[in-house]
Amino acid sequence: MNGTQGGAPVIQLENASFGYADRRVLSGVTLSVEPGEVVAVLGPNGSGKSTLVRGLLGLTERLGGTVRLFGEPADKFDQHWRIGYVPQRHTLSASVRATVREIVAVGRLTRHKWWKPFWHKATDSAIVDRELEVVGLADRAGTDVATLSGGQQRRVLIARALASEPDVLLMDEPTAGVDTANQEVLAQVLAKLAARGTTMLIVTHELEALEDVVTRIVVVRAGRIGFDGTPQEFHSGEDHTRADHHNGHHHDDELDPDHHPDPGRHPLPGAPGAGPLDPRRRTTP
Repeated sequence: MNGTQGGAPVIQLENASFGYADRRVLSGVTLSVEPGEVVAVLGPNGSGKSTLVRGLLGLTERLGGTVRLFGEPADKFDQHWRIGYVPQRHTLSASVRATVREIVAVGRLTRHKWWKPFWHKATDSAIVDRELEVVGLADRAGTDVATLSGGQQRRVLIARALASEPDVLLMDEPTAGVDTANQEVLAQVLAKLAARGTTMLIVTHELEALEDVVTRIVVVRAGRIGFDGTPQEFHSGEDHTRADHHNGHHHDDELDPDHHPDPGRHPLPGAPGAGPLDPRRRTTP
């Protein structure tokens, strides 16, 4: 994995605001994520957690401030493979049939020109095999992904993101809608990634499942950062910093049912929804 320019943070926001048109969801966010950190982002519904991730991906409009990725201004950043994205999904759509390996192999797209075939390259195949092993699904490579459990499908999405060999993983509610046993398996997968130095920014409501993995906690409340510190500082702080972080989950932009992101906007190529089976809308379990 590549380092950042001149030791710059992986992600750096200064007084950044995100939203849609004239509706601000996040305001005045100053945040820096260093290589190797595992940052959990908590907060009540509608606070702006998912908007933060989507803003970093270019899926929500930046209404103010600055955003830098690996030391580069976000609007000039073009090494899109360096950002792996695991969207909030409960299931992969069964409308198109595909194997686990086929879904994970899609993650290699950001490493290749669209006109050059890559499906049979030895390097790509080895990387797909490696990431399937990391998420514990090597024995399911040839399985129809629609037959897997929700927790297993979430691990397929993680492997797909890892297949691009990113320097940072942005994960939106990876444990949402997953039973306790599968949350523990996911936590083990994330612990493996942390051990190999993967930088992660994880939006979550199930902090308990990830407490042994995260190195830092950020709490978003009412569109602003209300807490930023170590897990120890978080647990020794006042109760209001922890309130409501477990009360359900959904994307922040779904608070407005009439809102649809501008189809003319261009997010980072290949970042979100890289697989063909992702549904357009999240289904509430």
